Amino acid sequence: MFRLDAETAHNLSLTSMNVLSETGLQHLVGARTRSLPVEVMGLRFPNPVGLAAGLDKNGTAVDGLAAMGFGFIEVGTVTPRPQEGNPRPRIFRLPEHNAIINRMGFNNAGVDQLLKNLDKARYNGILGINIGKNKDTPNKQANDDYLYCLRRVYDRASYVTVNISSPNTPGLRSLQFGDSLNGLLDALKNEQARLARLHSKYVPIALKIAPDMEEHEFELVASALKSYEIDAVIATNTTLSREGVEDSPLAQEAGGLSGAPVRNRSTAAIAALNRYLNGALPIIGVGGITEPFDAAEKIEAGASLVQIYSGLIYRGPRLINESVKAIEPLLQR
Repeated sequence: MFRLDAETAHNLSLTSMNVLSETGLQHLVGARTRSLPVEVMGLRFPNPVGLAAGLDKNGTAVDGLAAMGFGFIEVGTVTPRPQEGNPRPRIFRLPEHNAIINRMGFNNAGVDQLLKNLDKARYNGILGINIGKNKDTPNKQANDDYLYCLRRVYDRASYVTVNISSPNTPGLRSLQFGDSLNGLLDALKNEQARLARLHSKYVPIALKIAPDMEEHEFELVASALKSYEIDAVIATNTTLSREGVEDSPLAQEAGGLSGAPVRNRSTAAIAALNRYLNGALPIIGVGGITEPFDAAEKIEAGASLVQIYSGLIYRGPRLINESVKAIEPLLQR
């Protein structure tokens, strides 16, 4: 796979897992993962290690991915309308750093196609659906896109993640602060309450934030999350920093950096949020988990769950079970 272009390899992997799941052979990509149940957001997770959004944007390989032993799967980011994303090439591997730079730009087939794909899946575990806004939707109308997606996915999702932190949609990260954030959270909570009555079930909402914030900004975000009673926060998305990969010939490529170099930045964000949230809502830790102790470090910093993406690319499915084993002693304290 590493001899192929990164996006070609990515698409081929998803297609292969989809074929395996359709033929009942998805166990061939799997690894036995020990049971370590945890309850977060009112949901019971079979283990605390999940798949981060971005790998399966359109929900085409959920069954194959679930067979790897994840405690939960998050698909997306999905937008109201299909969009192609940024021009290729837009994914770059930095194997000497266990890192990836991507500038995909929310490429996806749209929320309606995602739901059609999920209807074909047999997976009945915890499913997160990550939602975003279309690139050509002005920020002043961003709430409309998020609310549209929330309505469409509400009945299918175990929880919904609101992505306002991708660095690859111009202006998106400005939604993380001030009146923009408050207006969005207020609109989401009002719509969540309405949908809960309509569907007779409560679906938690998580907010996914960027690691590239100052200390006082984490405090402001935490305050808003508590004020609007958001159900969880996912920390963090990719970083615009190139710290740790300065010597790479690809360091100047535009996009978000993920993998090992973002580990410390992500963990610091979790620790900051943990201080300011003081247990008001759970944190889902993601960013730079390429070894089992990275997952444990996120839990020690204050996360209740963790997600992996780049680590799966470099380490394969064994990282899932190894991470569960590393976390287990911390949860049994």
